Amino acid sequence: MNISKRMKQIRSPYTEIVLLAVGFLLTFGVYFLSSKKYTGYLRDDEAIFNKLPDTLDIVTLSGSTTYFTYKDAPMGYQYELVSLFADSLDIPIKIHVAPNTETMLDMLKRKEADLCITPQAVTRSGRQRWRYTGPEQLSGLVLVQRKVKNPADRLDKITRFADKRITIVNDHRYEERLQHISEQIGSHIDVNVLQGDTVTDESLMGEVALGNIDYTVADRMLAKLVRTYYSNLDVSLEIGFRQKLQWIVCPEDSILAKTLDSLAADIPQNNNYQSIYKRYFELSKGAYLAPVKMIRSGVISDFDHIFQQEAKRLVHWPWQLLASIAYFESNFTPEIIGWSGARGLMGIMPATGRIYGADKAALLDPEVSVRVSVSCLLEIRKYLTSVADEEQKLKLALAGYNAGVGHLADARRLAEKFGYDPSVWDGNVEECIKLKREPKYYNDPVCKSGYLRGTETLNYVNNVFGRMKVYQQKTSK
Repeated sequence: MNISKRMKQIRSPYTEIVLLAVGFLLTFGVYFLSSKKYTGYLRDDEAIFNKLPDTLDIVTLSGSTTYFTYKDAPMGYQYELVSLFADSLDIPIKIHVAPNTETMLDMLKRKEADLCITPQAVTRSGRQRWRYTGPEQLSGLVLVQRKVKNPADRLDKITRFADKRITIVNDHRYEERLQHISEQIGSHIDVNVLQGDTVTDESLMGEVALGNIDYTVADRMLAKLVRTYYSNLDVSLEIGFRQKLQWIVCPEDSILAKTLDSLAADIPQNNNYQSIYKRYFELSKGAYLAPVKMIRSGVISDFDHIFQQEAKRLVHWPWQLLASIAYFESNFTPEIIGWSGARGLMGIMPATGRIYGADKAALLDPEVSVRVSVSCLLEIRKYLTSVADEEQKLKLALAGYNAGVGHLADARRLAEKFGYDPSVWDGNVEECIKLKREPKYYNDPVCKSGYLRGTETLNYVNNVFGRMKVYQQKTSK
C-alpha cells in the first residue's frame, strides 16, 4: 500500500494536535536554549541566582581598552563585555572609575565594588589575594613598525633587531625585555627611552605611523586597538611570552566568580561577543573618506536643502557647517552605522537620539539626523555662552560634538588649571584636550570623564572647520 495513503488512514485530529504540539515545543525549545544559553544553569538553581548582587558594582581604570566615554556614551571593550554578561543575567551595573590601580584594588577589598574589570595578571601571589574570573585574555609585548612593500625590509624576528633604534616609553618591562633580546642575539640594540608625562604607548605608535620614528614596543592588546586607527601599522611580531589576564573578585565571592566563569566559557560561540571584539580590535576607526566632488556648481550634496533649512536655527553658524560635519561623520551616507554605534548622516549616538525623540531607525532618516544634530549643537552652545568669539565658540562646540560635552568640560578645566584660556580653542583648549589620553591628566581631580583619544578630537575640529570654509567659498554666490 502507498505509504502516504496509509498515513492518511491512521491520521486523526488527535494526531494533528500532537504533531503541532511537538513542532511548537521543538521550535520554542531551540529558541529557549539559544536565548538562555548563558543563564540556564542559574535558572535551574534559583538559590544560586538569588545570591548574585541586585546591582553589580564594577570598578575599573579609565582607558582605551577598559572604559571611557565617547559622545557622552559609555564605551570600552571590557565595559561592553561585562555589560553583555550582566544583560544575560538581567542585573543592572554601576561603574566606578578609580584614579589608579591601588585605589581600584582597595575599593574591591573594602567591598565598595563586586568586580574589577581592568584585567590583572594571573600570578601565584595574586591567587592568594583574589579570585580570578571571567574571560581570559592573553597579553604580551609586540614590536610596532610600519607595513612595508618589500618583505626584506620588515623585522620578522628578534635576530634582526641588531643595531636598530627602538624608541620606548619609560617602562622597565620594555627596557628589560629589549636588553634581554640584545643579550640573546649578541648584538647591540639602540634603545631610546623617552621621558615625559605626554609620552605614552599610544603616542609613540602614532609617531611610528607618521614616520617620525621607526619602531616602538607596546602591549599586544593595546597595539591591536591602536592599529585600527592607523592602517599602515604592523603589530604582528611578538617579542615576549604571553601572560594570562583576568577580571578579579574577592575570594569569598565564589558564586559571582563561578557565574562569570560559566558565561565566559560560552564566549567562543557568542556572536555578540565576536561583534564586540571585531569593533574594538579589527574594524578601522580611521575611516577612509573618498574625495567628494560637488554634484554641480554651488551644490555640495543631495542634502543641502536639509542643511539650509535646519541651519536657520543656528543663527550665527553657516549651513555649510552641517555639510562638513556630514562629510566627516558619514561621507554623505545616511544609512551608515559606525564602529561606535553612531548612526546616520550626522553620526548621532542612539542614546543622544532618544533624548531628542528619535529611535535607532529614525536616525537613519537624513531629516531626523540633521534635526537632532542641530539640537545637539544648540545644547552645546548653551554651555559656551561665556565664550564671546563666535569662531572659537564654534570650534569648542565641534569638540563637544565629537567627544562629548564631558570631555570638553574636562579640557577647559585643565586649560584653566595650567594657565591656558578656556574660552579659546586655538592654542589653548586644543592643547589640553590632547592631554586627555595621558593618565596623569585624565585622572587629575578636575577631570570627570576619564580617558579620551584627544588627538582624534583635535583633528576632527580642525578638519571640519577647514572643510566648512572651503564649502563656503565653493557655494558663495
